[in-house]
Order: sequence, then structure tokens, then C-alpha cells
Amino acid sequence: MTRRFRIGAASLAMATAALLSVSTTISASEAQTIRAALAKVLPDAKPTSVQPTPIDGLFQVEIGPQVMYMTGDGRYLIDGAIVDLETRENLAEKAQNEARQRVVDALGKDQMIVFEAPNAKHEITVFTDIDCGYCRKLHQQIEGYAEEGISVRYLFYPRTGVDTPSYDKAVSVWCADDQQAAMTDAKNGKPVDSQACNNPVQRHMELGELMGIRGTPAIILENGQMVPGFVEPKRLVQVLEQS
Repeated sequence: MTRRFRIGAASLAMATAALLSVSTTISASEAQTIRAALAKVLPDAKPTSVQPTPIDGLFQVEIGPQVMYMTGDGRYLIDGAIVDLETRENLAEKAQNEARQRVVDALGKDQMIVFEAPNAKHEITVFTDIDCGYCRKLHQQIEGYAEEGISVRYLFYPRTGVDTPSYDKAVSVWCADDQQAAMTDAKNGKPVDSQACNNPVQRHMELGELMGIRGTPAIILENGQMVPGFVEPKRLVQVLEQS
């Protein structure tokens, strides 16, 4: 399997409720066949959506932020570009972006650290690592993003993993009385008081894993498109307006 299909039961429960919604144009037998075939290769996977595609006999299957395609007989699974040659639209990419954004939005802002722009026109979600150089560079421009009307929603993705210094810093920032000030201090290399509390850091990491994030910062645009790396404010607002 490709990297997109690394699925664990805990991650799926976090990402979205494991409910199968079947379009009225897909038969019950086809839905059951697809579910049964998928269960053989991905026993922990619970489809959150099975929908028909413009291609007869091919169905779009979503598992949280992941999208794949299966034939109605459950024999073939397709992972890759599906392009409408008339419109030149990549149907798979569009579906993947939409699924990614739905799951990110489902977390809710109360599970993020948010830097709101005063006159917000756009909103991005950034998977960040406090000790990542380019993550720090991005945060140093936080006022620049605000000036461009871009609100920044942070999710934590300490690349060194759970129970490491980077992870502990993320937890301490989350548990701080003033999360924004603590985030800024940590990004500037200043010490943050060690704290512990109920926090979503590991859930953020699991979501990032499901999305296949390999590095930070990883920026999720409003349409669900993922942009890897640092993008300066004026360039980013152009990207947002073109997306």
C-alpha cells in the first residue's frame, strides 16, 4: 500500500465519526461489497463516505482525510490522479482537498491556537513544529499575514515524536494561560514554563500522519490544498486568491 493508507483505529476515531453514508445512486450490495473488500486489506478502516463518480462503476471512498477509489465489484482499488480530459480537472485531487478540509474544520477552533487577522479575508491551517526553523520564520511573519487579511490556525506536529523536547514544548504552549504569547515566545527560542494538561497535541500529530505530512510547516488552504513549506505573506495571499 502507498503511504496514504497508514490507518489506525484511534486516528480514525479522532479524524471523524466512522459512519458510512451511501449515495442514493449506489446500491446496497455495491456498498457492502466495497466495505467487505476494503476490510480485507485495511481491517481498521471505516469509510466515512462512499460516493459515485462520473465514471460508471467507480466509487469514491473517503476515510477521514484520505480518499481512494474502488470498483463496484470490490476488486480494484485506485490511488492516483483521475483526470477529466475535457475539463483537465483532476477529480482525485479535488476530492482529496475537500476531504482534508472537512476533517480539519471538524476539529474546531477550540482545538487549535488561532491568530486572527483583524479584517480576515482568508484563513489557513498550519501544522507546525516549535523547533523547526522555517516554522519559526513563518511565525515571525504573523503580523504580515494579519495585514494581508490571513488568519492563522495552528496545529502541532513535532517531528521528533511523542515524549520528546519538541513535543513537551508544544504541550506547555497549549497549557499556558496565554497560548498566543507562549507560542510566540517558544518560536523565538525563549523558554516556556513546563506545564501539563489535557491537550490535543497527539491528536494533531495523528491527523498529520493521516494526511501524509512529511515536513513542517505544512499549510492547508481554505480549499483543502496542502502547501508544504514557508510562504511569505504577500505571495500566500496571491495563492489563496487563485485557489
